[in-house]
Amino acid sequence: MVRILLSNDDGITSPGLRALHEAVRPLGEVTVVAPDREQSAAGHSLSLHRPLRIERVEEGWHAVDGTPTDCVNLALNGLLKDRRPEIVLSGINRGANLGDDITYSGTVAAAMEATLLGLPAVAFSVPYEPGQPMRYGLAIAFARKLTAEVLRRGLKPGVLLNVNVPNLPEEECAGVRLTRQGKRIYGDAIVEKIDPRGREYYWIGGNGLSWVEERGTDFDAVAHRAISVTPIRLDLTDFDALRELERWDFR
Repeated sequence: MVRILLSNDDGITSPGLRALHEAVRPLGEVTVVAPDREQSAAGHSLSLHRPLRIERVEEGWHAVDGTPTDCVNLALNGLLKDRRPEIVLSGINRGANLGDDITYSGTVAAAMEATLLGLPAVAFSVPYEPGQPMRYGLAIAFARKLTAEVLRRGLKPGVLLNVNVPNLPEEECAGVRLTRQGKRIYGDAIVEKIDPRGREYYWIGGNGLSWVEERGTDFDAVAHRAISVTPIRLDLTDFDALRELERWDFR
């Protein structure tokens, strides 16, 4: 039987994690190893200076007091080392992971860790705006279909898929687009305030966030009510720059 590992950054109690479990449960044996609390924007961080603890929440569900990267590493190198899964899925995140934001994303980081450890991985997100209802039906249907396809075809080593599914009823989706990573415009992203004791404090991530409007990007797909599927390569080497640097004189 196919073995599937799930993780996320919204935490073990996230409705999106339950939705992803529902999506892929018909495909095989599913194990969940996820943070015991929200770890949004944790990035690809690994806990090296303290021990990690696992709590069995229910059959096949395990909570870890660490980051999404911790969860996947601990699962693959510890909890499941004798019965490693064939694929790792992360999400379904409550909120988009588009453009440059993937470098901060704990959802994408969990998939990155799996990719680094040699397994195919997919990160799933649903864009969200405050006041909107969360609709997971479209994401559930697509996650099941895409997971089955990855299990059948595999992924190139060092490559993961970053998927953003519009927060829409299934009948309103404008299809699937294969996309490249877009570019976020960071405006006035620091909010400065004064607390009741007169001390300054700051919130990172204020107003003014937008994106560069270019066809073919993940932002563009979601803006046009389509599912975005972006292949992400973990080798960050800029080969054009490398060739340019070869002409420099370092002596």
